[in-house]
Amino acid sequence: MSIVRLDISKVRNLEQISFSPSPQVNLITGVNGSGKTSILEGIHLLSFGRSFRSHKHKTYIQHEEEECVVFAQLKAKHNDFISMGLRRSRDGSIDVRIQGKKAQSVVELAERLPVQLINPDAFRLLEGSPKIRRQFIDWGTFHFDNGFINAWRGWQKALKQRNSLLRRGKISTSLLMAFDQELIRLGDKVNQYRQNYTNQLTPIFLSVLAELSDSIKVRLVFSQGWDATKSLTDAMASSCERDIDIGYTQIGPQRADLRVKTDAGDALDTLSRGQQKLVVSALKIAQGKMLIEMGSPLVFLVDDLPAELDSQHRQKLCALLEALNNQIFITSVEPDIMDYTWSDTTDVRHFEMKEGELSLSERRFAGELNE
Repeated sequence: MSIVRLDISKVRNLEQISFSPSPQVNLITGVNGSGKTSILEGIHLLSFGRSFRSHKHKTYIQHEEEECVVFAQLKAKHNDFISMGLRRSRDGSIDVRIQGKKAQSVVELAERLPVQLINPDAFRLLEGSPKIRRQFIDWGTFHFDNGFINAWRGWQKALKQRNSLLRRGKISTSLLMAFDQELIRLGDKVNQYRQNYTNQLTPIFLSVLAELSDSIKVRLVFSQGWDATKSLTDAMASSCERDIDIGYTQIGPQRADLRVKTDAGDALDTLSRGQQKLVVSALKIAQGKMLIEMGSPLVFLVDDLPAELDSQHRQKLCALLEALNNQIFITSVEPDIMDYTWSDTTDVRHFEMKEGELSLSERRFAGELNE
């Protein structure tokens, strides 16, 4: 699967662009504010139904416009073509179309166009809230096991109902524990799916990190969201009275976390900024590699490649991405920093952004073989 045609309209400073990217490597350069990151944002919108730059849809819909539109044609297996489109209106409504038919939810986008993003904000995977790391786990688990999404949705519904019940005021412990049976059953399923996925991801992550840097020694530590020595049933029973007092559910899969640890402590506190970027990049690449090995191609979006990385590590990162043989979009402010030597069998297309306009570039990047 790869994007063979991409149309973006009214996203930030992109009035209207339409182009045919390479099925392999696409390098997009331009000064800050030219619109190169907005191209990646458009692709992200078409996969997730939301931006990676802001949770507020009005910020990415072009000023004084009522809506933005992203359309793509994908080349799938057996050379079949799939059309996908997303229209986001200023009033908050969203219209998703696949093969011209209205989709039931944005989940259908993620199923057909998996996207993995590596950008400067990816540091939040280490320094941000546990919610960000749960989203990382859940994205991978969603693609890894078909049963996860239904268990997750059912558990989320039960959790919201329980919290709503707790907010209404005093209720009996026996009533709450009777209500908890379905929540516990689904919570156990969600937790098991997450643990299975993390167990599969860990050796791939460590292998990828070793290719980027053999000096960084870390481990992944998954926390399920309650005392690991207790069952969820026992943990919730112990927390029941306290939940009633404070009005919400304290423990459960909604408290899960994934931490990166070194022998000296948390990776956030013990690794340099550059090392942290390598760890985050390894997590993202490993997650993508795992999906690819399952037979589900995806698109990598790499925004501001040079940030925090020296030339040696940029080249190692590009080598890992190239070896996956999937579609890649890479942005950079400075063309000369894109000094990785791509294979002469790799289809590399160079695009230049100027004031919201995209064009094929004749510029040759440092180290390029295809001259």
